[in-house]
Amino acid sequence: MSETDLPSPPWDRNRRRPAPAKVPLTRDRIVDAAYTVLDREGYDRFSMRQVALELGVAVSALYVHVANKDELFELMYNRMFVGEELPDPDPENWQEQIKEFARQGRARLRRHRDLARISMGHIPFTPELLPYVERLMAIFRSSGMPDPVAAMAGDLLSTYVEGFCLEESMWLERYRDMDEETWDTKRTEITNYFAELPPDRFPNMVAMAPYMVDESNDYRFELGVDILVRGLASYIPAR
Repeated sequence: MSETDLPSPPWDRNRRRPAPAKVPLTRDRIVDAAYTVLDREGYDRFSMRQVALELGVAVSALYVHVANKDELFELMYNRMFVGEELPDPDPENWQEQIKEFARQGRARLRRHRDLARISMGHIPFTPELLPYVERLMAIFRSSGMPDPVAAMAGDLLSTYVEGFCLEESMWLERYRDMDEETWDTKRTEITNYFAELPPDRFPNMVAMAPYMVDESNDYRFELGVDILVRGLASYIPAR
């Protein structure tokens, strides 16, 4: 038997044991906890009190590091882009670079519950994110599109990505307990509903009934991005 296996002697049991070292509270730890609370509670039930409970501290301790919930949301927004990089502009391949930017944006927003709602309330013009925006603008301008269009392109594309992800999260929340078989049944019911509309009054909806709800979200997202990129390309003067 080693010394560590021996029982404590009676005269040693009442000695005060050293308290375990506390991990210092930092902004990074607060943001980590905030993401945990967001995933568990969702945007509407998110609160500073919940974050403090997650960390095991008083709410007042949070305000030493963050001014309020809005600043915490901004920190969570900035965290989304940590480690994210955009490639050097490639004028011959700018369309695919922009599509990949949109895919990465959707992937970021899908990492955490309701993150799209936080993202829609912020703009990426903080000092930490300006280099990222600069690189994105370089890709747009490398295509040859006019500056007024390039200036709006990033905002339009981000708005599409955030809106798409917000809709995705809302439907996921509403049908969280629905399995794939149940969704297939519902999709068939919706398709049949459109197909059975009076064709003299709704000829276009009847004609498109097989396509209204038949495709996956991935397909819908890619098609939307492709439509946007083709629209931007139409503004580039002929060379």
